[in-house]
Amino acid sequence: MGKRNGRRNGAGTGDLVTDAVKGAIAGAIGVWALDKVTWAMWDRTDPAKLRQEEQEARPGGLDPAHVIANRVAEAAGTELTPKQPHPAGIAVHYGLGVGPGAAYGALRHKLPALATGGGTLFGLGLFLIQDEGLNPILGTSGGPTEYPMEAHVRGLVGHLVFGAAMHASLKLMDQVI
Repeated sequence: MGKRNGRRNGAGTGDLVTDAVKGAIAGAIGVWALDKVTWAMWDRTDPAKLRQEEQEARPGGLDPAHVIANRVAEAAGTELTPKQPHPAGIAVHYGLGVGPGAAYGALRHKLPALATGGGTLFGLGLFLIQDEGLNPILGTSGGPTEYPMEAHVRGLVGHLVFGAAMHASLKLMDQVI
């Protein structure tokens, strides 16, 4: 692709660090979009029994990011108050999107298949690896069979939105940065 003002005509800068920083920003935007969608779905969850089942499946009733934040606080000899919501847990939650976002931003031009489906394939992969795989293995969530199906659907939809929002944000940044 031809360069224009040092940029690759909407295809990233070609500079790994710049593309990773843009990806991190896009990852934060993706987390924000994921939250908007999943909270809207949560607010429509019915009956109350499903909400209770999901809360009971969570270690200590906490979401995975807050489990991580509380574990780190305990290892440091302190305690988060309240345990959830807490700024440290929210920071971990965003970090879980910013890190993969940085990787996506840095690698999407080198591995074009990564951007398949406008970021939704990446979101699907993140859902499967993180929510359905690592979280249960690390004990930051209950096992997959402990959650009602609605929780899995909400997580899947949220991660697809994460990937799409992240990808769209990067495309926009590619045009202006």
